Amino acid sequence: MQTPENRPAASPVIESWPTRQTPQGPVAPVWHTVVLLMGIVMLSVQSILQFAGTQPAINRLQTYEVTAITELSMFSWIWFGLRLRKIPLRSLLGEVAWDLKSVAIDFGIGLAFWIASLMILGSIGVFWIVVEAAIKHQPLLQNGKQLSPDPTQEHTLHTLTQLAPANGVEVAAWFVLCIIAGFVEEMVFRGYLQRQFTAWSRGAIVAGVALSSLLFGAAHGYQGARNMVLLAVFGVLFSLLAILRRSLRAGIFAHSWQDLIAGLMLALLKAHHMI
Repeated sequence: MQTPENRPAASPVIESWPTRQTPQGPVAPVWHTVVLLMGIVMLSVQSILQFAGTQPAINRLQTYEVTAITELSMFSWIWFGLRLRKIPLRSLLGEVAWDLKSVAIDFGIGLAFWIASLMILGSIGVFWIVVEAAIKHQPLLQNGKQLSPDPTQEHTLHTLTQLAPANGVEVAAWFVLCIIAGFVEEMVFRGYLQRQFTAWSRGAIVAGVALSSLLFGAAHGYQGARNMVLLAVFGVLFSLLAILRRSLRAGIFAHSWQDLIAGLMLALLKAHHMI
């Protein structure tokens, strides 16, 4: 029988992910989160302005470098916020073991999640096109003409194609950037913000998931309104994965993999003059 003297010390609440039964307190001061939100919105607006209209060819390596610095700056900011509350940064990752088997399981789950989420997002995208065509009273196919994206989607595709790597050095830089972005964005949106919003809503996980996912979509302003909505849905799926796994690691794998494959596929299609 355990006595007060020999009973194991309880783990700090922050070491476990929040549940409706055991909600957590905020992970950082309110002002700290407000500054982060303002920064995310400003960066999204800046990206919209940067890629608005017809732009000359961009310096991809320079863009990758600036993006990596921005991501690492966000990571440093949330680290600072957690330090103010004396909360360890590793707690945002959730319950993770570092043996090879556990890492391999999370990698496999992340890969399966990535495939399933693409199917879900693809279905939503098709539904969006059908509904949009019905609202505008436009046929999906016009007398044998090839189906092409609307001007807004063409502009988004052009923007994303500009960012895709075009040579070996750029592919290597893109690979590093995707690893950084996958790790940092999961830590920021599914770690810091989801936990913070959940705490502010008195343990309502739905509110934490919804608000962090909406902000995740809004952070990608340069991809256009339709993709921002799809990315918000993607954010919800990432949040559900994190909650089910009680950690961010599988999501980090899937997020990095998604960014990497998307860039490489665009680069391949561009090299073969298919886009």
